Amino acid sequence: MRNLNKRIDTLLNANKGTNQKLQQLCKLLFDEVEHYNWVGFYFKNGDKNELKLGPYEGAATDHTIIPYGRGICGQVAESNETYVVQDVSAASNYLSCSIDTKAEIVVPIFKDGENIGQIDIDSHFKDSITPGDQEFLEELMIKVAKIL
Repeated sequence: MRNLNKRIDTLLNANKGTNQKLQQLCKLLFDEVEHYNWVGFYFKNGDKNELKLGPYEGAATDHTIIPYGRGICGQVAESNETYVVQDVSAASNYLSCSIDTKAEIVVPIFKDGENIGQIDIDSHFKDSITPGDQEFLEELMIKVAKIL
């Protein structure tokens, strides 16, 4: 995934709108990383304790609003920590978006010390989220925070 960094930096520094950049980032990750089968952003919904779906790539989801504490995304909104689930069938707090999803990683985005959103990535393969994925995505969310 390191070979994506130059393309990501070019994309994030392009003279385009933020949502367009985020949508293109989702598409790039979806297209280039074999085990990323859904890639999307959720952001804090104003002053509400809920997340609102932002740009994404993959199958449509019914989960356009997620209350804090609900599902893995809602859990990360409260814990402020990356969460990796290698087998979603074993996660008691998992919100099913697709029967094909087997693993998930959610990484928070911090701006000025506040958790303002997250990237959510689903995989159709159990045990597919590696420590390298986590490191790559945590570094990427630092870059993403700079354009928000």
